[in-house]
Amino acid sequence: MDLKIRKNGESYIIDVNGEMDLYNSYKLKELVMKMLEKKVERFIINLENVDYIDSSGIGALIYICSTIKKMGFKLVITNIHGSVKKVIELTKLMGYFPISPTIDEALKRMEA
Repeated sequence: MDLKIRKNGESYIIDVNGEMDLYNSYKLKELVMKMLEKKVERFIINLENVDYIDSSGIGALIYICSTIKKMGFKLVITNIHGSVKKVIELTKLMGYFPISPTIDEALKRMEA
């Protein structure tokens, strides 16, 4: 799994590439925690290039989501598709995660 950060206005977009699984999902969690320490308040997690996620990847997303919500900051997860979408639907988490179909829509949600 490869992580890239880019900034758009006040929002930070984290592009996730590869598989989110037991072996690497902690990387995303660690990255977000470091960004929170630096007072970043708006996160977009882009899963466009993620084709596989397992329970530890889902666990990392739940942890990130709940931490950001507790702090009163904003998070949107975007570009969920294929098997990743199926896993999130099967775990009944579509309503839990703030999800937008595209980065543009996620950015609009950030401004609201």
